[in-house]
Amino acid sequence: MKKNRQYTDELKEKIVQECQEVGNVGVVARRHDISANTIHTWIKKYRERGTAKSMKKQSVSNVDQQTAQQLQKVSTENDRLKRLVAEKELELTVLRELRDRTNPK
Repeated sequence: MKKNRQYTDELKEKIVQECQEVGNVGVVARRHDISANTIHTWIKKYRERGTAKSMKKQSVSNVDQQTAQQLQKVSTENDRLKRLVAEKELELTVLRELRDRTNPK
């Protein structure tokens, strides 16, 4: 097997489709003289993006920006939820203290 080969996007799509039809990546890999790990990578990309085509560098930076925005949004929501839980814990503590004062054990 050769290393560092460049495969066309059409070939990648064709091989992923063939793997789905055959159901055995190893057989397809041997038939096309391609590493099974390479095909598994294409299948993973196909599942994640809906295509096995390579992304352009600009697209990758857009994905990075979107991921950063999602991370910021999730982080903000996480902080808000932590504050909410802390407030509820404080309320419970106060209520327990009041209960214990009015009804001593």
